Amino acid sequence: MKVRELGVDGAYVFEPEVFHDERGSFRSPHQEAAFGAALGGPLFPVAQVSTSRSHRGVVRGVHFTATPGSMAKYVLCTGGRALDVVVDVRLGSPTFGHCERVELSPEAGTALYLPPGVGHLFTALEDDTVMVYLLSAAYRADKERAVHPLDPELDLELPDGPASVLSERDRSAPTLAEARARGLLPRYSDCVAGGGGR
Repeated sequence: MKVRELGVDGAYVFEPEVFHDERGSFRSPHQEAAFGAALGGPLFPVAQVSTSRSHRGVVRGVHFTATPGSMAKYVLCTGGRALDVVVDVRLGSPTFGHCERVELSPEAGTALYLPPGVGHLFTALEDDTVMVYLLSAAYRADKERAVHPLDPELDLELPDGPASVLSERDRSAPTLAEARARGLLPRYSDCVAGGGGR
C-alpha cells in the first residue's frame, strides 16, 4: 500500500497493490495497518457506509460537515471513473482554501481519506460512476454543509465535457466567502480536537 499526503492538511491518498491473473484482479483499498501508520492512529472507526451512482457530468459537492461532531470520510470509486477534488474549508487551517485533485477508479483502487471538516466534490467522468463512502459517524442532515462548486474563488477547474449536472442544494449553496460570513465553515481547532482519525 502506497500512502501519499495531500497538500490539504491531514488528507491522504491510499494506493493499494493490484494483483492480476486470468480471473481478473484483486485489491484491498482499505488496510488498517497502513492507515494507522500514516495517521499515527487512532484507527478509522466505520459508523456508516454509503454509496452513490452518477451519470457522466454529475458534480456532487463541495460537501462537508459542521463542527462539533464533524465526520471523517474514506472515499473510493468502485464503478466508472471520478475526479475527486479535496477542498480545505476549515477556518484557521494552515492549508485553508487549498484544493487537490485526485482521479479515482476501480482499476487503480485508489482511496482518499478526508479528515473532519475537510470538503470535497467529485465529478463523474463516465456513466454509472459508483462512489463508496466509509463514514466515521452516522449521517445527520443537520450537520451537512455545502459550498458552491463553481465558486470562482475556489477555481476548481472541473473537466470539460457535458454540462455539469448539479442538485438544487449545490446550485443554491453559498460561495466560500458567503459561508464564512454566515458562520457555516468549521474551525480547524475543533476538527483536530474532535479526532475522527486525525
